[in-house]
Amino acid sequence: MNEEDLVFRARNGNMQAFAELIDVYTPTVKRFAFQLGTNYDDIDDITQEVFVRVFRFLDQFSQAKFTTWLYKITLNVTRDFARNKQRQIKKVLKFGKERTFNGKTAEESILRFEEDRTLHECIQKLDEKYRIPIVLFYFHDKSYGDIAEITGISLANVKTRLLRGKEHLKKLLALAEKREGENHG
Repeated sequence: MNEEDLVFRARNGNMQAFAELIDVYTPTVKRFAFQLGTNYDDIDDITQEVFVRVFRFLDQFSQAKFTTWLYKITLNVTRDFARNKQRQIKKVLKFGKERTFNGKTAEESILRFEEDRTLHECIQKLDEKYRIPIVLFYFHDKSYGDIAEITGISLANVKTRLLRGKEHLKKLLALAEKREGENHG
C-alpha cells in the first residue's frame, strides 16, 4: 500500500490505516527529532505528540506530500518541546532545586541511532538554521523544495544555508579529528 492510499484511508476514519501510518513513519520522526538535538529520553514523548497532531489535523492535510507535512509537524513539536523544557528548567532553578540529567546513559543509548558519534556531535554544534537543512538534505533525502516548505524559508536561503552549513561542518569535523589525534598521539 502506498503513502497516498494510507493517508486517504486514514483521513476517512480508517484506524487501521492510521496505525499503519504510525508504524511506517515512527522511525523517521524519531530519527529527525534526535538529529534536531532532542535528548534521547524525550524522543518517545515528541513522537507521540507528532502523531497526536497528525491525527487531529489529518482532515486538514492538503499538501501533495504527506512526508513533507510530517517533517514540518515534527520540527514544530520539537521546537515547542524544547521551549517548554527550557521554561520548566528555569522554574526549577528559580526555586533553588537542582536538576540533573544522566548524560552518559542517554549518550550510550543515542549511539544506537547514529553510527558516527563525532559527526552527530559536530552537527549538534551547528546553528539551527544550518543544522535543520543539513539533516533534512543528507539524512532524510529531502529536496531543496521540500526543505523550503518544511522550514518556511526561500529556496535561495535553503541553498545558501546548506552551503554555509557544510563549510561550518567541515571545520568542526577537522577540529574534532585534530583533537582526537592529539588525544591518541
